[in-house]
Amino acid sequence: MARRLPPLYALRAFEAAARHASFTRAAEELAITQSAVSRHIRTLEEHFGCSLFERAGRHLRLSESARLLLPGVRDGFDALERACTALSADDTTLRLKAPSTLTMRWLLARLSRFRLHNPDIEVQLTSAWMDVDKVDFHQEPFDCAVLLAGSASFPTEWESAELFAEWLIPVCAPQAVDEPWDLPRLQAVELLHPTPDRRDWRRWLQAMGLEEQVPLRGGQVFDTLELGIVAAERGYGVSIGDLVMIAEDAEQGRLGLPWPSAVASGDSYYLVWPKGRRGEERLRRLRDFLLAEVAQMHLPAVTRIGS
Repeated sequence: MARRLPPLYALRAFEAAARHASFTRAAEELAITQSAVSRHIRTLEEHFGCSLFERAGRHLRLSESARLLLPGVRDGFDALERACTALSADDTTLRLKAPSTLTMRWLLARLSRFRLHNPDIEVQLTSAWMDVDKVDFHQEPFDCAVLLAGSASFPTEWESAELFAEWLIPVCAPQAVDEPWDLPRLQAVELLHPTPDRRDWRRWLQAMGLEEQVPLRGGQVFDTLELGIVAAERGYGVSIGDLVMIAEDAEQGRLGLPWPSAVASGDSYYLVWPKGRRGEERLRRLRDFLLAEVAQMHLPAVTRIGS
C-alpha cells in the first residue's frame, strides 16, 4: 500500500521552525524565505487538518498537535541522515567505538601499529564510558565496536570475534611490592574500586575465598577501570585491573602485582560489526590484526583461577 505522507520539504521546514521556535531562523537555516517556511507549514496544517503553531506575542509556540508530531519527524530525519552518511562513507574509513579504559590501556597502541601495516585504512576511534558496554548500529554512526560481554550471544545480524577474556588481578604502585603480601596486609590496605557497585573486587575475593575476610566497605570508588589503575599506580591503594591491559605496565615496572593471582570474570572483549555492511574486508583485516596482537602478547606469570 502506498504511504500517503506530506511533502518531505514541508516536514523539514516544520522540524527547523519547531527547533528554533522561529520561522525566520528556520528560513535562514534552510536557505529559503520566511514566506516559503510559512507556506510549508500551511501545507502541513491542511494535510493534518490542525494548527501546528500558536503565536504568544512575539514568540512562536508549538500546538498540542505539533508536540505530538515533532518527536517522530525529528527521529525520521535523524534516521535519514544516518542512512545517507553510511552510504556515502569513505570506503577507506572504519568508525570504531570502544570502552575508555580498553582504549587507553590496550587499543590505541594496536591501532597505531595497524595503521602502519594498513596505510589504506583509516580508523576513526570513539572512546566511550559505558557502565554496560553496548552499541546500537541503527542509531549510532559506527561500523564496528569492541564490547565487554559475558558471552557471544549478540544479535543474529552481527558478526563477532572474541579478542581476549577478562582476568581480574590486584594492582598497586611498583614500590609497594618490595616484600610479599599476605592477608593482614591486604586487609589493612585501602581498596580502590573501579566500579560503583564494587563488583570487580567482589568477584576476585569470592574466587580467592577471601570475601568474608577482606571488607569491601570504604575505599575510594571510581567509575572506570582506568581511574582505579591510575590511583593505584600513584600509591593511593590497591585496585583491580585486567591482566591483558596491565601486562605492559607491569613488565616495564610502572605497576606492581601485590597478589599475583588472576581471576576469570566470565566476561570477554569482543569485536562486533553488522553483517552485510560495506567494508567487510576492512573489518576482517582489523579483526585478524587484533587477534594476532593478542596472540603475541607476553602476560605476567601469575596463577589463574577460573575458566
